[in-house]
Amino acid sequence: MSLEQPTTKEVSDNILSQLQATLNQSIPLLPKSFLMVLAKSLAAVYQILYKYGGFIFLQMFVQSAQDEKTEVNGKIINPLVNWGLLVGVGYKRAATAAELSVTVTVDNQVGNLPANSQLLSQSNGVTYLTLGAVPLDAETVTVTCIASADSSGGTGAGTIGNLEPGAVLTFANPIPQVNKDALVDSQLVTGADAESTELYRKRILDRFQLRPQGGAPQDYLLWGLDTEGIINIYPYKSDNPGQVKTYAEATTASSGSADGIPTQAQLEAVSENLEYTKEGLASRRPISALSTVLPIYRTPFTVEVIGVDAPDVAAVEPLIETQCENYFLSREPYIFGVSIPPRKDRISPQELGGQVSEILSANNGYFQELVIRENNIQQTLYQLGEGEKSKVTSVVFL
Repeated sequence: MSLEQPTTKEVSDNILSQLQATLNQSIPLLPKSFLMVLAKSLAAVYQILYKYGGFIFLQMFVQSAQDEKTEVNGKIINPLVNWGLLVGVGYKRAATAAELSVTVTVDNQVGNLPANSQLLSQSNGVTYLTLGAVPLDAETVTVTCIASADSSGGTGAGTIGNLEPGAVLTFANPIPQVNKDALVDSQLVTGADAESTELYRKRILDRFQLRPQGGAPQDYLLWGLDTEGIINIYPYKSDNPGQVKTYAEATTASSGSADGIPTQAQLEAVSENLEYTKEGLASRRPISALSTVLPIYRTPFTVEVIGVDAPDVAAVEPLIETQCENYFLSREPYIFGVSIPPRKDRISPQELGGQVSEILSANNGYFQELVIRENNIQQTLYQLGEGEKSKVTSVVFL
């Protein structure tokens, strides 16, 4: 049974029919007759109730709950956030500001570099503030600064504040004792953008499907995903007794890696989250389990599509390339008790060939054969290993 919302006219006609049956007489069809006006007015009210009922129905499921504030009976709620709080995921992750270690050249070793001194980056338009006063007692001093504002009027939080070592920062208000330019040594905290609605929704669904079990493999997944910028965790039992190996994958924006390889700071944050709750309680990993956090790695593949024939080959080739890229990026290790079916840990020319065939069939075309190669070796069925993911480096049409 499907729930279809009737139109206002259908509701109005239904009310008129019931009135005629009750009064046992036909109602005049004059547009300004009392019962005609009454029926249309009531139909508008029913339409509001239909829409409100449909809205409430959608909020009953995480997949369709909206991520916007709405007021009901004087109370303001966010349906999706309420689901997150109910299942223990908490609120959406806010954007985190990048923290940098910066080397300042001292021209005159007198006094201190004041706290909250402003440094500007010409490359990203972000303003950074120094944390704490630093004595100017050496030729160079190291200071910590945090992103605080950006050229678009934001707070500077997010990936926009990340800088590579060697980047130049300039003091907004020159200080006589130091050189106007400073160099970035390293990134202490990787800036991460605020969590998107769909990533937050996925975390809630994962928590419903993978309930905490006091140190089971799936718990390492949930704990690791508490880290900003981390989108996948793959825990494994180590060959060494009492040890757990955990592979982490990050977003491209937060890590700066197109392959999703986490930064060292992100790996350290994952390691900390495997042990400590956000309240600082060391009550997560079992006391007898030592955890090692490692980055994922990607194995490159090439795809050969042989004998493509279609009315417009130039138009269909980009579609095939995109499908191949998405196929390899979607492959991931399968861990029993952690991964949610269907399995995606096998790379099959037959499976990818079927997807390519659908694209060509939709464009009145066909192909003869599809070959997948890894390190120039043809693969008939490739099995992803521990912490291994895949990517396609090229799609060749022969």
